[in-house]
Amino acid sequence: MTPGAQVTERVKAPVTSSLSVKEVDEASGDVTDYVSLKKLPEFQTLNARVMACVQRSSYWERYGLDLALLIVGLVGHVASYWLLASSDWLIVVFGVLFQGWCQALVTIKAGHNAVHGSLVRSPALNKVIGYIVSDFFGTFSTDVGWDIHIRVHHPHTNIIGLGDSSTWRAPFVPNFLYMFVTPLLTPFMVGLVSLQQVVPMGVVKTARYVILATLGVTFNLYMFTAVSQLSWTSALLMLFVMRNWLSIPYIHVNIFQHIGLPMYSPGARPSKLYLMTSGVLNLPRNVVLDHTFGHGIISSHVEHHLFPTLSDNMCLKIKPIVRAFAEEHGLPYHEDSYLSRTREFLWDYDRLMVNAPPITRFVGLQ
Repeated sequence: MTPGAQVTERVKAPVTSSLSVKEVDEASGDVTDYVSLKKLPEFQTLNARVMACVQRSSYWERYGLDLALLIVGLVGHVASYWLLASSDWLIVVFGVLFQGWCQALVTIKAGHNAVHGSLVRSPALNKVIGYIVSDFFGTFSTDVGWDIHIRVHHPHTNIIGLGDSSTWRAPFVPNFLYMFVTPLLTPFMVGLVSLQQVVPMGVVKTARYVILATLGVTFNLYMFTAVSQLSWTSALLMLFVMRNWLSIPYIHVNIFQHIGLPMYSPGARPSKLYLMTSGVLNLPRNVVLDHTFGHGIISSHVEHHLFPTLSDNMCLKIKPIVRAFAEEHGLPYHEDSYLSRTREFLWDYDRLMVNAPPITRFVGLQ
């Protein structure tokens, strides 16, 4: 099997596309995807079905459940400082794990929803919450998140040179180190990347980020020393551990979802519906990861890319509609297990993370 053929065959796709014929260039490994435009459905058809579901849904389903989880994360994050002050080592261990979970829930799940404007109805309140959960608690700039995620990644998913997930590639790092060691540098990289990206955005955004991030780190260290009764050295170590507990799966899911799937050139890109269904992958439901990173990042990532302004809970609710639509019209719908993707990225690391990705040439036929 050629490398290019692996792009379409390595990922499990329960719904097989009947819209296209794929040809592999033996020399380059690139794939040419001949898609029948006459059979390709309109996005508006799917949109009408999904919006009908949204309109029938209650406020709790659209926003309330995810807001409740954010409140649990915020309260749990603060309460865990008292758990760390316990003389019982079992309670301390639970406090470390619980605080790490709350940290990821608040900064990743809530931060992701807020930057998409899907956490609450008010755009202004979404922005305010974003600055609190991302800049203050997570030391990651909301303005940078909007620029690289909303402005580039979502509209240009898997388009070479734009939203092709190349920022996650580190070709100079061996496979095992990349998968299980370098993610532990995330607490340091988050601040450095934010500063690098936010400075060109101007003084106001830079100052806001620096102030909020500094206050957030100061708050954490103060609570560790004043409430948890840790030394400054132990406080710094606990801050590192707390922010690292779920860093490995966080890096994993970000590469599993897009890398290894069809990549398109800017000049020959398919329509939004085909682009998102062919270039995005869902992982199975996972009680920890789904409620830490959000359904839109884990088990309903295809739905999130098609409808990015819907909350995590709504992405999960519309999943049967989207999957049935894909099956009805012969669209691709990629799903694979976490373990399967881990094995693939370890065994086929050079093709996926080191070499330039094969390009799927999209040719629409009338």
